[in-house]
Amino acid sequence: MAWAWTKALTIVGLGGSLARSSKSRAALRVALEGASDADADTTLLDLRELALPTYNPDDDEPTENAARLIETCYAADGMLWSSPMYQGTISGAFKNALDWLHLLGKRDPPYLHDEVIGLISAAGGTQGLQAINTMEYATRALRAWAVPYVVPVAAAWRVFDSNGNVQDSSVESQLRTLRAEVVRVAERFAVDHSLHRSAECDEAAERVAAAAPT
Repeated sequence: MAWAWTKALTIVGLGGSLARSSKSRAALRVALEGASDADADTTLLDLRELALPTYNPDDDEPTENAARLIETCYAADGMLWSSPMYQGTISGAFKNALDWLHLLGKRDPPYLHDEVIGLISAAGGTQGLQAINTMEYATRALRAWAVPYVVPVAAAWRVFDSNGNVQDSSVESQLRTLRAEVVRVAERFAVDHSLHRSAECDEAAERVAAAAPT
């Protein structure tokens, strides 16, 4: 018997930078755009807006925004991660966001168990795979799945203008392809009832709704 998926997928974008004009945030917005056309609900978690405190395991009571990050990521069916490349790796702000997800280790299932993640980096130079590689290591540590298709955006200052508009149709196509891959694989995972994620994810979604400002 084939299972049918009857509700919209939840796709969450996490990333950007603390910069006012962020190329990695612009790439993330392009990647998220249109996911609703595939019957997916989308949420953007912008690191600049979240303004997360530094994760400290000795004082890890999450702030309101940290709790929003944790619950929204946990409730997702799929995610898109986008980080600038600083000194050959992901930004400190992006790593700090991932550190807050350490609190998901006590859940059942733990961390981002069996979530599907698409990876994007934005580099000022010609290379961006180092940041992608770092995110892939973190994906495995959080027990999620990274789709093989990745988008390292080189010379991002030429790809996006100061308003975040994409100027390169090839990069735009790559970002949309990545989104489609995340939706496609997340849908396959969602119809597999052997993964047993639905109850915990529904509870996480309820916690997000309860914490939302009125």
